[in-house]
Amino acid sequence: MADLFATFDPPARETIAENAPLADRLRPRTLGDVVGQEHITGPEGAIGRMVAAGRLSSMILWGPPGTGKTTIARLLADAVDLRFVAISAVFSGVADLKKAFAEAREHAKIGKRTLLFVDEIHRFNRAQQDGFLPYVEDGTVTLVGATTENPSFELNAAVLSRAQVLILHRLDAAALGKLLDRAEEVEERPLPLTLEAREAMIAQADGDGRFLLNQAETLFSVDLPEPLDPAGLSAFLQRRVAVYDKDREGHYNLISALHKSMRGSDPQASLYYLARMLTAGEEPLYLLRRITRFASEDIGLADSNALVVCLAAKDAYDFLGSPEGEVAIAQACLYCATAPKSNAVYVAQKAAWRSAKETGSLMPPQNILNAPTRLMKDIGYGKGYAYDHDAEGGFSGSNYWPEEMSPQTFYEPTDRGMEKRIAERMAWWQEMKDGGARDGGR
Repeated sequence: MADLFATFDPPARETIAENAPLADRLRPRTLGDVVGQEHITGPEGAIGRMVAAGRLSSMILWGPPGTGKTTIARLLADAVDLRFVAISAVFSGVADLKKAFAEAREHAKIGKRTLLFVDEIHRFNRAQQDGFLPYVEDGTVTLVGATTENPSFELNAAVLSRAQVLILHRLDAAALGKLLDRAEEVEERPLPLTLEAREAMIAQADGDGRFLLNQAETLFSVDLPEPLDPAGLSAFLQRRVAVYDKDREGHYNLISALHKSMRGSDPQASLYYLARMLTAGEEPLYLLRRITRFASEDIGLADSNALVVCLAAKDAYDFLGSPEGEVAIAQACLYCATAPKSNAVYVAQKAAWRSAKETGSLMPPQNILNAPTRLMKDIGYGKGYAYDHDAEGGFSGSNYWPEEMSPQTFYEPTDRGMEKRIAERMAWWQEMKDGGARDGGR
């Protein structure tokens, strides 16, 4: 294992196929060559420790595209002398799995164990995933699955209980810069870019090493009279489209970030996450629904105008469409992010709903029951009702709760925004009920 953490040593040019893509020519030959994942491949990382011990457990490699999942799986097999077999859940079915397991058993008889790498493992259905279990449990294969989706949602609990989930990070600027350094070393010439353009190219890769190397290969393939600046690079290369699946984890991560940024009263971050979703193709009305929900859940009566602004933004977007109507969505987002916050309405609603379910069908007190017929009047419906507008201060202090139920407190306004005034008004009403001084309406 002496070369496990060796420095990068690019293969000699004569050993590389002339037409091999740059990404293949730069494919690491040891785990020490893998950039950006030192937290798992380094000496203290999970993979580093397993390789040092010479024993691998089954694992799920979870991370964004272009972060080295396939490469790590290949190098793992080499590092502990396992036979490497790769299948893709996109192109493989039950027959392919049965063949892979049968061949693994035959090789096990002669003392050669198999590392089965399953790319896009989350694309196998639940029954197919269950099919791995007996072969993993009896040691026929060491399973290494790769996924870009959250294993908690996409993989069976039984598979997760038998495999360690290792998280690969999106490559940061330093790791991507190292890849470009290696590319220039292999090509024996610098990229035709200014320093600013090189930084812009790294930023546009969005953490995807494969994408970055493909872009670099395009630049190496042409003869440019002078290095490109950022504007020239943008015109020359197609800009990367952000990875975003509307029904996958990235969607829920970003909407959570938007909601929590508004709740945390950070208008700049709120606008950023709104922009991330809209520019990636999110449905604008979905975002408006979430922001409108926020206006009630996290602002409520601290600024009741927030709900009005959100509904007006919905009408504006319906009227204008994209892109003009998106300004109204941004306005609603910023209004909510900068408004005083209170979840008192949300908490009160939850508590009231819970109480209503627990108390069943208790009758309201007779004094506030409607009495449209003589019979109902005769049995006491509406008797003793105090018309609040006729009372001093417009408040009678009557009891409105069922006789079998003591008054409850669901809504407790905060001292923020308009709720501060509401709290003062409610306190005065309570004083009136308790027989305090009647000093007129507030």
